[in-house]
Amino acid sequence: MARILIAGATRGIGLELVKQYIADGHEVVACARDTRSAKLLDDVAGGSDKVTIEQLDIADPASIEAAGKKIQGAIDEVIIVAGAVGGAKQSIDDVDIDEWHSALNVNTIGPLLTARAFKPHLVQSGNGKLMILTSQLAASTWPFGGMYIYSTTKAAVSKVGQILALDWKKDPVTVSLMHPGYVQTDMGGPNAEITAEESASGIRKVLAGMTKEDSGKFYKWNGDIHPW
Repeated sequence: MARILIAGATRGIGLELVKQYIADGHEVVACARDTRSAKLLDDVAGGSDKVTIEQLDIADPASIEAAGKKIQGAIDEVIIVAGAVGGAKQSIDDVDIDEWHSALNVNTIGPLLTARAFKPHLVQSGNGKLMILTSQLAASTWPFGGMYIYSTTKAAVSKVGQILALDWKKDPVTVSLMHPGYVQTDMGGPNAEITAEESASGIRKVLAGMTKEDSGKFYKWNGDIHPW
């Protein structure tokens, strides 16, 4: 059985990934920004000896570094789910600059620092897999305007993933990017196209089938390659 670390495990897709992995007997390190306010995750972890909850705030470099040092041993998969929308003001005529800086920390810089912190754990696995959740809005093929903050910070982390794949070409780590779909979560809303269960199941299937030759690819939740 595998050992999986999920950054952003308190709700939505992250929480559903925790549920599905432990249901299949895998060990999960579930990371939360605030472990004192993670009731849904606590409920899941309370019924299983397969879950360890750890503090990791993806917007805080010190928190990421501390988690990387505290969590010991090989990790087979690191899935970075945590992200930020960037607030309501995202038009050219009304953009919140402070939110943009905050979203950059969460969506772009945080995933890079998390990848760096847990690379030794992935290498120790011998066949580690790092997946960063991004968005279809990050692709140059996205045909709609607006959402400057979310789109640009997700586009930036997509490039981070591509560069990591190149920099780690000789390491036993496969890097991938994932558009999880338009999902019925707090971010996507109740009218989104797919459920968190469908998204998480698709993500897991993609991860299971990836090989080193796939490093740097941008996937859709259903396994298709997303055009950049």
